[in-house]
Amino acid sequence: MNPTQLPQALGRVLSSSEMNKSLPGSGDIESSLIQIYNHHHQNSLQLRDQAEKAKKDAIMKAGRVSDLLVEAVNGGVQESFVNEKRIEAEIRALASTIARFMKQTDQWLAASHSINTAVKEIGDFENWMKSMDFDCKSINAAIRNIHQQ
Repeated sequence: MNPTQLPQALGRVLSSSEMNKSLPGSGDIESSLIQIYNHHHQNSLQLRDQAEKAKKDAIMKAGRVSDLLVEAVNGGVQESFVNEKRIEAEIRALASTIARFMKQTDQWLAASHSINTAVKEIGDFENWMKSMDFDCKSINAAIRNIHQQ
């Protein structure tokens, strides 16, 4: 049996005239009991309504707390996601900058190597010129010596 239900009465229900005809003074007790029962029933209904309202309010507040917690967690996750995307963009920019600098460094290295080779060739040419100058002076000196004799 449910606590909010009352047991079924066995027997027949007396009419109000039969109730008045029954024992003297019993109408007062019966009306008092009915009044107590009705008062109890109304109090039970009020308590049930209050409990339902409190339950609905608690469910609503729990949902609000849950939403706030999800927003707080999602806010951090969203911020992390935005930071991750920004970092990835910076990484791509740095990678392209590094590739450009590597290409430029290779070009500078090739230019430096070319200049170094040219300087070596100039040095070789200068040595060749000095060698030729020395040979020409030697030949010139030998011709003078021959001419003077």
